[in-house]
Amino acid sequence: MKNPISEVTAVTSSAIASCLKVKPLSCAINSIVRKRVNLLRIILVVSLLLSLSLFFTARAQEFIPLWPTGKMPNSKGLLLEHKEERQRITQVNTPGIYAFLTSNEDNRGSAVLICPPGGYQKLTYNLAGFQWAKWFNTMGVNAFVLIHRLPNSPDLIEREKGPVQDAQRALKIIRSRATVWNIDTSKVGIVGASAGGHLASTLGTHFEDFSLIGDSIDSFSVRPDFMVLISAVINMGDYAHKGSAQALLGADAPREKLDYYSNEKQVTKQTPPAFLVHARDDNTVPVQNSIQFYNAMMDKGVDGSLHIFPYGRHSISLRNESGMLNLWTALCENWLNEMGFLKKK
Repeated sequence: MKNPISEVTAVTSSAIASCLKVKPLSCAINSIVRKRVNLLRIILVVSLLLSLSLFFTARAQEFIPLWPTGKMPNSKGLLLEHKEERQRITQVNTPGIYAFLTSNEDNRGSAVLICPPGGYQKLTYNLAGFQWAKWFNTMGVNAFVLIHRLPNSPDLIEREKGPVQDAQRALKIIRSRATVWNIDTSKVGIVGASAGGHLASTLGTHFEDFSLIGDSIDSFSVRPDFMVLISAVINMGDYAHKGSAQALLGADAPREKLDYYSNEKQVTKQTPPAFLVHARDDNTVPVQNSIQFYNAMMDKGVDGSLHIFPYGRHSISLRNESGMLNLWTALCENWLNEMGFLKKK
């Protein structure tokens, strides 16, 4: 095998020798310098092209605004700027969904709306949004990442209704375009982790429609057909994640409002089936959130599957340090399949 360093050295020596025959030593030096400058230029151009490719790939998903101009409910009409830091959105100016559609060949006719976590104070849209959407795509499930208004938005009139209205509207938009995207309107679920799990479970337990604006999409259902809840905030009382509860309802919310948004207390026979996963050593959102919700589902005869792992803390993701915890994704896929949500018609 040829030594590339020796070859480069030989070529460089040859160039210098050739140059010395007709010109002074400075010619050889200038020739080498020019070649190195050109090489650096090529490296910079390639690096720039790669960076642009990654940038546009990340932005390639279609963004669909939720509300027509001037029709967004629960709004003071303020013009807000988009605020984001380290892929965490802290202020939303245009609520919407990012669409991650499967290929026609892989499409199972199902869809999920993903509610990113962030304690109702920010939206961690990439790590537990875009990445999860791509994972659902591998199952043939169309995925939509929700960018919803945060309760601390200065534009909201009723803080706790903003996220719910946006999520309800998103489900309606997905169902309204079911024919275009080849989605079965009875196989549209909702997914959420941490505070995103609270928003997801709220839509699975509260069916009063707060998203009505008098357009053609109003007629579609706001009830999800299934739920996937990961380390979910569900309780707003003794087992609440205090930061999420205060961000959503305020520091001095009355007991009636705390109970209304404690979703384990709102489970009915109309609540859709749910897959729940939690870590026993989660010191941020106590595991009792998932246990109580599952028990309430059992009491009402609602199908569900609860998986509690010994380790994982409040950082369950698609890839985890615990080998046992990594089983949750396969369990989830098998559950979706056995419940009929991955079966083509």
